[in-house]
Amino acid sequence: MSKWRNDGKYEEVKRLGVALVSALITALALNLFLTPANVFQSGATGVAQLISLFLRRAGMRTGDLTGWLNLVLNIPLVYLAWRKLGRQFTIFSMINTFLISGLVIVLPVHALTDNPLMNAIFGGVLTGVGVGIALRYGFSTGGFDILSMYLAKTTRQSVGVLMFAVNFVIVMVAGLGIQWESALYTIISIYCMTRVVDTIHTANQKLTAFIVTEREEAVIAAVTKRLIRGITVMDSRGGFMRRDNNTLMIVVSRYELYDLTEAIHQVDPLAFIDIVATVDVFGEFLSADQQRAKKVGAGQTRPPRPAEAAAKRNQIG
Repeated sequence: MSKWRNDGKYEEVKRLGVALVSALITALALNLFLTPANVFQSGATGVAQLISLFLRRAGMRTGDLTGWLNLVLNIPLVYLAWRKLGRQFTIFSMINTFLISGLVIVLPVHALTDNPLMNAIFGGVLTGVGVGIALRYGFSTGGFDILSMYLAKTTRQSVGVLMFAVNFVIVMVAGLGIQWESALYTIISIYCMTRVVDTIHTANQKLTAFIVTEREEAVIAAVTKRLIRGITVMDSRGGFMRRDNNTLMIVVSRYELYDLTEAIHQVDPLAFIDIVATVDVFGEFLSADQQRAKKVGAGQTRPPRPAEAAAKRNQIG
């Protein structure tokens, strides 16, 4: 069992399971609450809902096309993510997107309540759960959050600002093209979704991890094999067992949190990890592209050890 966990297969199977659960929850939110009440989701799924509704109102007897349209809208976004946002993130986001689209197509659209406010609230809460657990395990539910992440890297605008702009367009189209009541309930649903996502996952872009371990070298090697992040090593001593250990401090982005904890637990299952919110950082904090460039350009998968850095300084001196 431990060997299976360490070779990465356990991690992949667990992520696949999370992707299935996330997709099922998101599909149920759509088919049981949002779509029957003409309440729209955020991002690409909301656009798919709007297009499907407009086609039906135009007289096309197609039934609900939300699942198929969501799949079509995500194809170019998945390609963009593959080129710009990383392989692992893209693969599991793509799997999650396909599962959501397939389940939306297969599952029946059936309203559990005629109360639009209840539909908006429960649809938003369930969507937030689906999105939140996906983010917690290092991928997304696809859609325009991929585009927003890419634009944030190229325009230096925050992802939140860009996602707000996309959702604002959805709300305005819903209000002008359908009815303002649907638009107002959509705002309630999106608010509920974002609050749940923030509860399950951190709302901060950066986190600081304090890792207490007796296997300092193994943990540093495992972490720097996946991430190029600076690690501060502090000598420490356990207050209960009275044994010497080390406390490692590392700042990561929220999308790297899952990779960080998996890397640590593969080499030291007994390591104690404390995650705290980081308001801001000053100094060099590499983006995903910069990390990949360093790996490819320098062939270096870890920052130099303190002893190595000291040796280099002595040679220069």
